[in-house]
Amino acid sequence: MRMSNRLWSARSGAIGAEFALILPILLVFLIGIIDVGRFMWTWNRAEKAAQMGVRYASVTDAASLGLQAYDFFDEGVPRGAVIPESSFGGTTCTSTGCTCTGGAVCDVDGLSAAAFTNVVTRMQSFMPEIDPENVTIEYGYSGLGYSGDPYGPDVNPLITVTLTGMTYHPGLGAVFGIEIPIPSFASTLSMEDGSGTRSN
Repeated sequence: MRMSNRLWSARSGAIGAEFALILPILLVFLIGIIDVGRFMWTWNRAEKAAQMGVRYASVTDAASLGLQAYDFFDEGVPRGAVIPESSFGGTTCTSTGCTCTGGAVCDVDGLSAAAFTNVVTRMQSFMPEIDPENVTIEYGYSGLGYSGDPYGPDVNPLITVTLTGMTYHPGLGAVFGIEIPIPSFASTLSMEDGSGTRSN
């Protein structure tokens, strides 16, 4: 009888038992805090990749072949005149091709795979998991540029690079099968040079 009373009143293992009960909760909180930090880091990389993609696109060859090669002077726009919006409505390029939204450029529009790949490669230096399918480059009318520009494209469009379809895989996701979609990021600049293959 004395032995059982001592056993019930013993407190020497209480700390170990309490720690064993609390440890799983602590680990979940710790991994959760790390996951939130990693999510914000991934968010920041995606945003920076879009910014660097549009910066690269604004100073190098356009992904739209029509934008690169079209001579508005041949279509009756006087040399030195601003390109009217009716002649260039805009172009959207993806990894599979370019679609023109209006204007004479549509007649010769097509994708420069090398220029598009260069933009994607630049973005991958900030976020390697980006695939070409995640990137869209839009060239929109800005009213800048002039017919007969001898140093680059006649049109200086507004360029928007959009990054979509990215997901974040949290550490706890492996256990629970969770994937968190990252929102789309877009960044816009006006074209500065529009020719060449290098950017700093």
